[in-house]
Order: sequence, then structure tokens, then C-alpha cells
Amino acid sequence: MATVTIQNLTYAPTHQAPVLRDLTATFSGGRFSLLTGPSGSGKTTLLRFIAGLTPLPTTAQITFDGQTLADQQPTQRSRTVALLFQEPSTQFTMNTVANELRFALENQQVAPADMAAKITAALDFVGIANLRDRSLMQLSGGEQQKVALAIIVAMDSDVILLDEPFASIDPATRQTLLTRLVQLCHDRNKTIILADHDLSGYAKWVDHLTVLHNGQLTTLSATATQERLSAFTPERLQLTHVQLPDATTKSCLQGHQFGLTRNDRVLIRPQDLPLLTHKLTLITGPNGSGKSTFFRALVRLGTYQGTLTYQGKDIHRLRRRAYARHVSLMFQAATAQFLNVTVAEELALSQKYGNTTYFTPDRIQAALDQLNLTGRDQQIIYSLSSGQQKKLQLLCMLIMAPDVLLLDEPLKGLDLQSVQAALELLTTTQRALHLTLVMISHQLGGLNDYVDYHLALTHQQFVYQEATS
Repeated sequence: MATVTIQNLTYAPTHQAPVLRDLTATFSGGRFSLLTGPSGSGKTTLLRFIAGLTPLPTTAQITFDGQTLADQQPTQRSRTVALLFQEPSTQFTMNTVANELRFALENQQVAPADMAAKITAALDFVGIANLRDRSLMQLSGGEQQKVALAIIVAMDSDVILLDEPFASIDPATRQTLLTRLVQLCHDRNKTIILADHDLSGYAKWVDHLTVLHNGQLTTLSATATQERLSAFTPERLQLTHVQLPDATTKSCLQGHQFGLTRNDRVLIRPQDLPLLTHKLTLITGPNGSGKSTFFRALVRLGTYQGTLTYQGKDIHRLRRRAYARHVSLMFQAATAQFLNVTVAEELALSQKYGNTTYFTPDRIQAALDQLNLTGRDQQIIYSLSSGQQKKLQLLCMLIMAPDVLLLDEPLKGLDLQSVQAALELLTTTQRALHLTLVMISHQLGGLNDYVDYHLALTHQQFVYQEATS
């Protein structure tokens, strides 16, 4: 257990306004602290400072029970504090799950005889014992997040920093892991600071919410906390407007006895599956069930059984480049999709190869305003926050304007206001250009007014669902 004290922390990226402004705060030892704030407000930056991954300004100090990390031996620092990154794949070094956990423990100089038990306990804690020998790069985004959490648990640090740890986790697993993290905090006296935008499920566990905004931390009162959390109650996450397709509903993409198998594991049993034209279809399902693999098959980046047709033609009989302009995929990891250095360069590239002239300079500027990305034209893309990168990625894909846009977790890392802005831009563009949108999302907050159809992947089958109330 360690109390984290931050004193006089100011941070301003090069040629930008300060993100953190003379910030002074205390996170009490043995407490579970929930940190939130708008996308780009500096939550990740703050966690990196606490973890010692970003050098502190000379005027600032961060201590753990009065001791700085610089006062400790390098091998001791990870026992004091550990950070789970927002994009877990950037945290991995080894090839398999077990080897990655072993590598983390080796760096802590854990005795080899003790490693197997620690690895098993951490995997069991997160509920992923079945992933022990799997290749990290063959896991889904949600499975990778679980592995990253297991590594943090195995390291057994006094202070645990979690940056959007549930962003790619299905709702049921999210609640299980949240309960276990609270148990970890209480039973082992861990200090946990968790940054999240999606506040569903926290009301039972959190008395006070800490908000980072305009460079300052504010701890809300119990009443204000509950008001903020009330926007994420189960009732607010229900899909009350979705409908079932009928015989007259047109489809643009169609699976005929479509099935998916990966590494001898059946993901989707053969079935006929229509994806509906000019609508927004939401796809949900447990982590690792095959949702992203399905999207990769639709854009010819993976193998499958049966036949996939676009506008009645087998997609493998269509020219690859021409098909890619009709059916495109927005990747789950935004940085994997960018090809340039600055925001302006990436937008210009999308304009150059876009299918329409709908996005005029004025419309692009209006969209940037809507997404709160104004004034970042010359900013290096990789210096944006994860949420800002997702918003830029979405705008670039809309400028490209494919007939069918597949969106893999497009709301990951976005606060509720940003979710609304992104969905407004998405559906406005869809109506103007008659696009077909298919979206994978574990985050359901804010979606109810925009989703036309809900396609659930459960028990190795896709099933269209009716309204939940």
C-alpha cells in the first residue's frame, strides 16, 4: 500500500498549451480511485508521469509514501508502481502469453521456482488460463487487454495504474474484472488508479470520482459522482430502437454458408448472413468470439468457409483495389491505419483518394470543430491522445467514403460527449452519401438513438436481435 502525492506538476507539449497546470493531488494508499475527463485532457499523460515513464519537470515531484522513484533501485521501481497501457499490444515483447508474463517477472528478479505459481494465479485471476500458450499476436484486442491486466496482477506492484483497461472488453467480462480489481485493492491493500471514459458498473464500488479537466484534478462530491454515473446505468445502455430485418430489407454483403475457423478453433458455424444496405448495424459478442476476424474476412484479409458476395458477386472475383474502394475497414488500432506524420497530411491523403467530393475544406473544418480537433493541423499524429487519434481516424475513413464502412471499435477511448459527436458525424455522412455502416462495439452508451440493427455473435452464430425493452 502506498499513498501517491503529486506536487506542482505542469506539462505543456511542444508548441501547445499546457495539458497539466500546476497540478497538486493525493491518491490515498489502499484506495480504488476512478479518474475520468474529456478525450485529450491528459489522463494518459498523468499516469505516465506517475509511472515514471515520462521525466518530470524540475519544479514537480511525485512521491510514493514520501519516496520518489529516483530514490529506489531500478529493480524495485516496478514493485512500487506499474502501468497498463491503453493499447496493450505496444506493451508486449515476447511471443506467447506465458512467455510475456515470465519476462515481466524476470525483470523483477523473481526466483524461477516461484514463477509458474505466480503466472497461473494471475491468469486465473483474469480468467484466461486457456490463453496461456497462445500467440499474443493472434489474440483479439479484448484478449490482449486481459493478458496485459494479468501481467500487472502478476507483478504485484503497490500502485497499479490502469489506462482504459476495459475499452475492448465485453460487458459481462468487464463487470467480473472490475469486481476482482476492487477485491485486489481491498484484500492486498493495493492503490489502484483507473482512468476510464465508460463509467458503467462503477456506482457500486466508487464513492468519489476524480475528473481531470483544464489541467486540474477535481474530486466530485458523492452526489455529483452519482449524477455523473447515472448516465451509465443499465437502463441507459439498452437498445430500444433496433428492429429485425424483414423479407423486403436489402443486403449489400451476403454470406452463403459462411463460416470461420482459426487455429483449428471454430469461431462461426456455417450460416447464411445478410448485412443490410444503408443502415447502421451494431455487432456485439464476447472477446475472442471472432468479430474482428469476421471483418478481416469481409475485406479479403483472412480465409473463411463458404462464399461472400458484394452486390451479388463473389468478392474474390472482384478486382482487389476496386473492391477496397467499395468495402473498407476502420482498424481497431488507429495508429495501424495512419500513413503520414501530421494531421493535415493524413486528411489531405484521404481527400486525394476519396470516392466523393462531399468533404469540402469547409466541411472538413466543421467536422474538426465537431470532433474538438481544431487547430491541430500541424500536430504529429502520434502525439495525439488515443481518443483524438480515433476521432481523426474516423474522419479520414468518412472522407474516403466507401459504400460499406466496417468500423472495429470506433468509440474506443472516447468520452460520452465525443461519442455523441462521432456518432452525429457518422450518421450525418451516412445519410448524405447513402453509406452502409457495420460497427463492432463493446461500449453501448450513447448508441441507442443511432443503431438500426443489432447483430449478436453468440454460440458461434450471428443472430439479429430485437429491442431490449
